[in-house]
Amino acid sequence: MKIWSRSMRAAVALLCFVFLVVSEGCCGKNLRNKPTGLQPAWRYRAVEGEIFRMPCRESGDSWFRTEGKESSSINCQTKFVAEVKHSGTYNNTSRFLLTLQVVEKSSLRCFQPNERSVTLRAAVRGTITCPRLTCRNDSNAVWYKEHRRLNKTKRDFCEDGRLLQLCEVFKKDSGVFFCDRQTIESGVTWTFRAAVKVTVVPRFEATTSPEITYPSAEEVEEVELGRPHSLTCKAVFDFELNVSAKVEWFLNHGGNSTNSTPLPMDDPRNKLLFEKTEVTRRARIGEVTARHLNQAFTCVASNAVGTSSVTMRLRARRPVRWRSLIGCPLACFLLAAGLGILLRAKWLEIRLICRSRFQRGNDTGEEKEFDVFLSHVWSPGSPTWAGGSDFISTEAEGPVPSCLSVAEKLNAQRPGEVLLSQVLEDRWGYRVCLLERDILPGGAFTNDVVLALKRSRMLLCVLSADYLADANAVFVLETGVKAFLQNAALRLLLVRTRGTGGTSPSLPRTDPPLSKLLQRSLKVLPGLDWSSDPSSSTADRFWTSLRKALPDRRAAAVSSETSFPQRRFK
Repeated sequence: MKIWSRSMRAAVALLCFVFLVVSEGCCGKNLRNKPTGLQPAWRYRAVEGEIFRMPCRESGDSWFRTEGKESSSINCQTKFVAEVKHSGTYNNTSRFLLTLQVVEKSSLRCFQPNERSVTLRAAVRGTITCPRLTCRNDSNAVWYKEHRRLNKTKRDFCEDGRLLQLCEVFKKDSGVFFCDRQTIESGVTWTFRAAVKVTVVPRFEATTSPEITYPSAEEVEEVELGRPHSLTCKAVFDFELNVSAKVEWFLNHGGNSTNSTPLPMDDPRNKLLFEKTEVTRRARIGEVTARHLNQAFTCVASNAVGTSSVTMRLRARRPVRWRSLIGCPLACFLLAAGLGILLRAKWLEIRLICRSRFQRGNDTGEEKEFDVFLSHVWSPGSPTWAGGSDFISTEAEGPVPSCLSVAEKLNAQRPGEVLLSQVLEDRWGYRVCLLERDILPGGAFTNDVVLALKRSRMLLCVLSADYLADANAVFVLETGVKAFLQNAALRLLLVRTRGTGGTSPSLPRTDPPLSKLLQRSLKVLPGLDWSSDPSSSTADRFWTSLRKALPDRRAAAVSSETSFPQRRFK
């Protein structure tokens, strides 16, 4: 019995041991795979006062740091000068930790300031040295150009400890290189990042003498006596690190180059062209005199290789007097001719505008039989004049009841020709001449029109849609324009009719077309817009403007006739 119990305890213990081993393997694996929220950390060191760039895990990655209530971020593609305040712990969007420590230069050993920058020559092999920030426990350097790690598949280079050897240096290699070297202190691995500023130049020293591009040999410049003048010299030099390029101006007395004195000069202006440098320098002459015309001026350009020179002279500029003697009179003549041509072309319009503008003062006081000669054309369906002023009839509507007042009769008949004549005669007391009423039939139409114009103080033409299509009406208008140009006492006014809603009817094309006199006159002659719509907002302004444009009444008028027609009469 004791033997069995011992066997049972051994089996149970063995079974528990196997269960613990299996469970530890599964649970341990799960435990290792369970995310903790914080990823492994990087530890970087930078030198105070030197250029630094945060390492990039991904393109455009940013590092964030929170201190109390303030937070800051640094993008890995941004270069900055490392300061003690940048020390601290950063993380990015991937919860990856980075510890940055900024150390002072005085705490470094084996520090060589000249290792912080290097100048390389293009098109040959070049070597960049990683600054030796520490002398112990360091490994080979890893090199970066700006924020990108150097890729051997894109260019030929090799790394040898602290050295980066470029098989061929290109112009685009100018910039900042970073080298990362790992050091171990107290069992903790730190990455020391240092920056090296690389400058690529085409050559270190000049190989050819300078070339003067301006002025050319035996150049002659024109100057004005008594005025200041500047001499310009341009020269092209080979690029060189230790610049020895020099451009100077000299005055040679009597044309002898051995007897020369330097001229007052401005500071040179340099323009870098990578392999070449263009230098421009000017000399100043305060006042050009006759003595300067007999002397020579020399530009001398020199560098470490050789010297080039160019000699030039000055010549007095001949005064050009024909510009003032001929140019000014010619310009005045052309101006007067242009104005004359313009006045001739627009003389008719100018005369019409002047007579229209000042016609209110042209009343000579001569007694006329009629105050207004009213010219119009009856539209289809318009009422016709039956004589007198007490009734108006149409073929469709018949006579207007005699019980209506004059205003009500005018309101009952809407055509503007009738309303206008009624207002002029019945309301305002003007003596109106109508061809169909006041001219005896049987006479010559042309003579009747000319006689009516002579007997009237004003011609008032109602330009309806059918007016310019009527030959008789066009003759009246053209005769009136000619009389208006010849007779200062005659006034002329156009009334342009508008349809309901204030729209202006388009004038029809006439066959034959209107004469040039009428076409030009209709553009400048004074006129008023007439609307047959009683609700038009321009109706009151039309009657007010018409009353002001009419001549003074000669006949006596009662007080009731001086008021303007109300809107309900239109």
